[in-house]
Amino acid sequence: MSDTEIIEQLKQGNQLAFKKLVDTHQKLVVNTCYGLVQNREDAEDVAQEVFVEVYRNIEKFRSDSKLSTWLYRIAVNRSLNHIRDNKKHKWFQGFDDEEAAANKDLLRAKTADSDEPEYDLENKQRALILKEAINSLPKNQKVAFTLSKYEELSYHEIAEVMDLSVSSVESLLFRAKKGLQKKLYKCYKKKCM
Repeated sequence: MSDTEIIEQLKQGNQLAFKKLVDTHQKLVVNTCYGLVQNREDAEDVAQEVFVEVYRNIEKFRSDSKLSTWLYRIAVNRSLNHIRDNKKHKWFQGFDDEEAAANKDLLRAKTADSDEPEYDLENKQRALILKEAINSLPKNQKVAFTLSKYEELSYHEIAEVMDLSVSSVESLLFRAKKGLQKKLYKCYKKKCM
């Protein structure tokens, strides 16, 4: 069933079309949400909200863009709303989760049978530092960077999702990369790892 057929059947209230929509696009939506909210359970919750919103607002879908573009846009907006609404709570919880994860990784690295447990721990520390650097980017830069690097969307697709021009997306990505370079270089100089 094509996206066009799914849309038409959804507009007629077909439940099987909704199931097909979720089955076809669930991974895309969850991964997009995860790239922004950085928590698998929250990403799955936000993805459910995305599909409910699509179901309720299918009549508003303009066929001048692809269904996936519309889904990306809703997923990004819902994820950003989730981050905004849970910022304080998540900051404290995130700190505790990161500390617990780091301690768990340290223990695992010490007891692992791996030839180089320090290497595994160092890679996890690098990933955590990169995640923190990405999360510290301004909202639009973070969204553009996440869609580009994690979702592998083209500049044109990102422009459609974010409702911007391609040159604006290029500028956002350039500034995001420069900002990450600066933050990560400072960390490297301070020997964060």
